[in-house]
Amino acid sequence: MEIKKYKHIIWDWNGTIFNDVELGIEIINKLLSERGLKTITIDEYRNFFTIPVKDYYIKLGFDFEKESFEIIGRLWIEEYEKRKYECLLYDGIIEILEKINGIGIEQSILSAYSLHTLEEMINYFNLRKYFKYIVGLDNIYAASKLHLGIDLMKKLGNGKGETLLIGDTLHDYEVASEIGADCILVANGHQSKNILLVSGTKVIDNILELL
Repeated sequence: MEIKKYKHIIWDWNGTIFNDVELGIEIINKLLSERGLKTITIDEYRNFFTIPVKDYYIKLGFDFEKESFEIIGRLWIEEYEKRKYECLLYDGIIEILEKINGIGIEQSILSAYSLHTLEEMINYFNLRKYFKYIVGLDNIYAASKLHLGIDLMKKLGNGKGETLLIGDTLHDYEVASEIGADCILVANGHQSKNILLVSGTKVIDNILELL
């Protein structure tokens, strides 16, 4: 396990620990078809998706002159909140959290998801015991989490090479670079392997490769 050298692991939530990719696609396709726009496949989704999500909606053809991003975003999140417990954790994630815990490395979550809902879900899956800090946004619109990452690193007080961030998007890599953490990206989340490889950081096909 190559992560033994780190003092702290920062995890992304959606698409890294929590497998909500297919639900996200179902909901966006419903919104697209209701507006006469072309629906997307899972491969197209992974190539289109980006953070901030407003840019991703524009790529898909939503016209914010006709209907604001806030309205579309709220429709998406309302449906997601109703159905989120249809989703599961990625295979092997509990085993990995347990092993990291067992070798004495602290762990935290840093997410662009609403903090209130994030905490609710972590409690639902009985994961609270694994994380020192749980950090999320104070709104539903999944913009950048960079400012949260900066605050978290100040709390950790770790030096260079002592913190690893594990995520599934280029935004995770950008955050890691800005806050001075190393980064591993997982390619079965919200962005395709080809997109993740652009970062030049280590990319694995699924979380089990960490073991």
